[in-house]
Amino acid sequence: MKDKFLPFSRPAISEQEIAAVAEVMRSGWITTGANTAKFEKQFARFTGNQYAIALSSATAGMHLLLHALEIGPGDEVITPSMTWVSTVNLISLCGARPVFVDIDKDTLMTTAELIEPLINEKTKLIIPVHFAGAALDLDALYALGEKYDIPVIEDAAHAAGTYYKDKHVGSQGTAIYSFHPIKNMTTGEGGMFCTNDETLAEKIRRLKFHGLGVNAFDRQTQGRSPQAEVLEPGYKYNMTDMSSVLGLGQLQQLPEFNRVRTKIAGQYAEAFKNLNGIEPLCIPEYPMQHSWHLFIVRIDELQAGMNRDEFMLRLQENHIGSGLHFRAVHEQKYYRAHLPVAPDSLTSTEYNSKRICSLPLFPAMQDEDVKRVIETIERLL
Repeated sequence: MKDKFLPFSRPAISEQEIAAVAEVMRSGWITTGANTAKFEKQFARFTGNQYAIALSSATAGMHLLLHALEIGPGDEVITPSMTWVSTVNLISLCGARPVFVDIDKDTLMTTAELIEPLINEKTKLIIPVHFAGAALDLDALYALGEKYDIPVIEDAAHAAGTYYKDKHVGSQGTAIYSFHPIKNMTTGEGGMFCTNDETLAEKIRRLKFHGLGVNAFDRQTQGRSPQAEVLEPGYKYNMTDMSSVLGLGQLQQLPEFNRVRTKIAGQYAEAFKNLNGIEPLCIPEYPMQHSWHLFIVRIDELQAGMNRDEFMLRLQENHIGSGLHFRAVHEQKYYRAHLPVAPDSLTSTEYNSKRICSLPLFPAMQDEDVKRVIETIERLL
């Protein structure tokens, strides 16, 4: 009998959460409302931030941030090339220049030491990325930002439930989270902008809904004027109550989701620690709690007898899914043509870009699923 296909990822949505979404749909109020306000409040409490603004995506949060900080032509923004393309796309679209910083070869995260030589008078923003569920070394990064008076904004798309020195990432500044279906918790699609800056929070909240001073729910429930007032041109990036009520359920389950992810990651790490041809990422040495969004391995072509792409194809032939997080942005067609980088400036990024592969990792995986992945890889290598 042929094995059932095991996907790389699958969202964990309970019948209780499905019922909660259905209740919202029957309520007569399905867009941004009471559930969104509740989700924002609970997520801010969870991360330790003063403010949280629910959005249609993390990409929306990044767009709003760049607009709010007035990043534009002549400005430079330092960020890794080892990230999802959305950040770099948005920097480019607002007319600024992305400046790619290299990463640590074994954690895929950048450092203050790598960033500092790239800073100049044009540098207006630093966007480092918490990667795969591991935390950046935030103390050094914030010290660097303070030294040069440059904002540091944490890309925490991978980091719901990630802690740095006993505090949730993002809690000491501003961070953007993703609730895409493959993330540790999901709202279907969605994101959260978290900050301790009241002025920034007010501007993001205004910009995410047409630049209006209040939204429809505020006007209906708080007795304000039914006529909306545009305070400045804005966008349409709000999260609906249908998504938010799912987020409330997911947030409640997040610690258990991450416990299961940690268990699976431990099984993988133990199985592959002495297996030639495959090398997992390293855990940073500073104090942090990993949320295991991804379990990433590097494929050594000489030892494995196949390259990364061939390895992923072999897994697929064995009915096992895998992922690629990520192909470096500067190696994408558009950026090769429009933003060439100096030779040997991103050596660790390029080393990993052609070797990394993400293995199946999600809370509904059973022990037999994990065993099947491990045994298949042992057989292939």
